[in-house]
Amino acid sequence: MITSAQQSIARQRDALAIFLKAPLAELASVCAQLWTNNVALEDALRVGLTNLPYCDHLYAMDLNGIQMTAQISSQGDDRLNIGLDRSPRPYLNNVVPLSDFILSEAYIGEYKKRPSITAVQVVKWDGDPVGFLGANFDLRDLPLTAPLYEETRDWRQMKGDPSIRGGLFFQQRVESALDQHVETVITVIEELIVDHGIFHCEIYFSSNRATVWSQTDPYRYHILNIDELVDPDVCLAFQKTSYPDTAVIPSTHIRPLLESFRDLRFADENIYLRLASLNVYNGLVGLTFSCDGSHSIFADEFLQKGLAFWIGSAAAGITTVPGAPNQP
Repeated sequence: MITSAQQSIARQRDALAIFLKAPLAELASVCAQLWTNNVALEDALRVGLTNLPYCDHLYAMDLNGIQMTAQISSQGDDRLNIGLDRSPRPYLNNVVPLSDFILSEAYIGEYKKRPSITAVQVVKWDGDPVGFLGANFDLRDLPLTAPLYEETRDWRQMKGDPSIRGGLFFQQRVESALDQHVETVITVIEELIVDHGIFHCEIYFSSNRATVWSQTDPYRYHILNIDELVDPDVCLAFQKTSYPDTAVIPSTHIRPLLESFRDLRFADENIYLRLASLNVYNGLVGLTFSCDGSHSIFADEFLQKGLAFWIGSAAAGITTVPGAPNQP
C-alpha cells in the first residue's frame, strides 16, 4: 500500500516512463536515419506524435541542446523556437550519454506557466549520440495511473517563523473570548461533529472562531464566530447526520480530543495552543503552538502522549491528558 505522497509520485513517474520508453526509442531510431534532413525529420516527428497520447509537443535538439526543428503538436507546427538553447532547462541539464532516456521532474513551463514534464530520448547513429528528442507533457493532460496516497503514520513536526520562536518568552497568552467560554464551545463542536455531519474542524483560540466542513456541503467551509460557537442553536444550521461509519476517529474520542486541545491551550502561559484541527476521515490532528511550530499526528497517538509530553511534566503537573481514553 502506498503510504506517502512521495511514493505515489514515484509510482506515477515509473508508470509514465514505462509508457514512453518504447515509442520514444522507436521514434529515435527512425529519426537517426533522417537527422541531417530537417523536413524529413519533422515529418517523422508528426508520425511519432500519433504514438504518444497526451504529448503536448515534440522537437529535436542537437548535442548542445539547440532546438533543430519546429515544435510539432496536434495544433500545428511552432517554428518560433528553432535555434533556442534548451541546455539550461531542468529536463536537459542532467542528461548524460550513458542514459538513453530521462524523464524530468515536474517543473513550471517557461511559456505557458503550467506544471509540465519532459521526456528526453538520446538519438544515436552507429552507437554514437547525435542529439536528443524532447517530448513535453502538460501535467493536467496526463491520466492518473497511480492510486491516491494515504497519509503516513509518522508524526510530522514543522518549524515556524524563527522570529516568533526567538521572542517566545517575551509573550504571554492573552485570554480570548473563546477561552472564557471554552466548555460551551467544546460541547457545541462535539455536537456538530458527532450528530451534524461536520468532518473537519479548525479551532482558532486566539481569534475566537472555528472553520468547519460538512458532509452535506464538503466543498465549502463555514466560519463560525464566537457568538455562534457559544449558541447551541447553531447546530440547527447543519443537517442532522449520522456519524460516518468510515471515520477513523471513533465518535467517543471527539470530546477527549477537544478537551485535550483545551488543556494545551491553558497548560502554560508562554507555550500554548493557538490553532487545533481534527479530521474524522483521515484521523489526523493538527496543532500550532505559540512558538509557531506545527504538528500533524494521528488522533490515537495524540491521546496516548498526554499533556506532559507537549510541555514537560514539571509544567503540566500531570502525566496524561484529562479525558483521554486508555490506549494499549
